[in-house]
Amino acid sequence: MASRHKNKTIATLLALILGGLGAHRFYIKNPTDRIGLLHLCSVPVAGLVYGLGHAPNPFWVLLPLLVSYSAGFIEALVIGLTPDEKWDATYNAGSGTQSRSNWVVVVLLVATMLVGTTVVIATMSRMFDLLYTGGAYG
Repeated sequence: MASRHKNKTIATLLALILGGLGAHRFYIKNPTDRIGLLHLCSVPVAGLVYGLGHAPNPFWVLLPLLVSYSAGFIEALVIGLTPDEKWDATYNAGSGTQSRSNWVVVVLLVATMLVGTTVVIATMSRMFDLLYTGGAYG
């Protein structure tokens, strides 16, 4: 019985755009993937921070999502940089189709680096600003 072929380009795109919500994990594995569900749990955790805090700073409310998206960006890099042969051996063993990555994966990896490093550096900067100066710079 042939299984559904999982496209590496689509998985990389999902990790870039919706990685913080675990969409790439649900695409690659299945809808009950534990790490994907952990990504998805960042949304209610952000809601808890908002609900339990007394007028919390918006940064603290968004922090669970920022951490989850940062992990998604790392996963996008890992997925995109995986060789096609290894990708097929891991995720497409029974599909009967071989993956052939093209320039789109490279563009997605460059976009992941741009967006991911910006998010990580901005998150670290804002966290240090809030922790050490009380938000004096913004």
